Amino acid sequence: MITEGIINLNKQRGMTSHRCVQAVRRILGIKRVGHTGTLDPQTSGVLPICIGNSTRIMEYLDLDFKKYRAELTFGLVTDTQDIWGETITDVREKLQSYNLTRKSIEEAFKPYSGMIEQIPPKYSAIRVDGKRLYQYARAGEDVEIKKRSVFIKDIIINEINLDEYKVSFDVVCSKGTYVRTICNDIGEALGCGGAMSSLVRLESGMFTLENAISLDELNDMDANQLQEIILHTDYPLVNFGTAIIREKERADWFISGGHIALYEVDITNEPRYASEEPHIEIREEFKKAYKMYVANEDGNLFLGIAFFSNKYKKLVADKVFYRGEI
Repeated sequence: MITEGIINLNKQRGMTSHRCVQAVRRILGIKRVGHTGTLDPQTSGVLPICIGNSTRIMEYLDLDFKKYRAELTFGLVTDTQDIWGETITDVREKLQSYNLTRKSIEEAFKPYSGMIEQIPPKYSAIRVDGKRLYQYARAGEDVEIKKRSVFIKDIIINEINLDEYKVSFDVVCSKGTYVRTICNDIGEALGCGGAMSSLVRLESGMFTLENAISLDELNDMDANQLQEIILHTDYPLVNFGTAIIREKERADWFISGGHIALYEVDITNEPRYASEEPHIEIREEFKKAYKMYVANEDGNLFLGIAFFSNKYKKLVADKVFYRGEI
């Protein structure tokens, strides 16, 4: 019976992320299921689903980059910043008068590199004073929306269609980036307005669309097939270091809450951000975070996450994921 792990789900357009979670609960017969980051109903693509104890890793994935393929349609402005919202202005029949060119469009994309500031759309799940922004918007209430800093690692234009006034582009960005806001702001910069007309998440950290499975595929799998596609809890934690406890007795000590000295482990790699500047603000502990393992007959057994404590000069458990016999 599957009790934990991660499914790399390919969410279909038209479904909410919550409905995907409900479907996985039904298929697996497990109540404790959660996704690692909401996709809007009209967005398709990679939606990692965590099962059981693996739901506890979600906070560790904030450092992961997301990759999207988007389509921007010029001439349309909506309240949701995509084509599914209420129209504010629509000049699509008059776009020839705006003299859009390949060069002007390419220039409008250039500011979207590195750290940028965005004003999130009013129809979004960000909380302000305990309520979601979309709740204020649906109630017709005005609320101040503060700018947020997000990081754009890469943005590439795939195609500029001047006949239909559309642009396809790929963007690699940090958590919290609103691609529909990029579309809206580029349209605003060009003077004609713009709205997102398609969005697919191609990657989320280690999870890629090529390796994702649909709910229909998941529903048709037998127990053995399900076991084959379930990824281990530690699979996406690539930004942390790796420490292997040498003695099983000390591994027992660790999962019971004991601290581990550096001389008791073999460190096979260091945390990524111990020596590299993070692209966004992160918890200081993540710069000295380690995946903790102990060797057994099946290889290295994942025990949990530890932070190196400057106070104790030891590895101190943040979360323990394994409680069984070693």
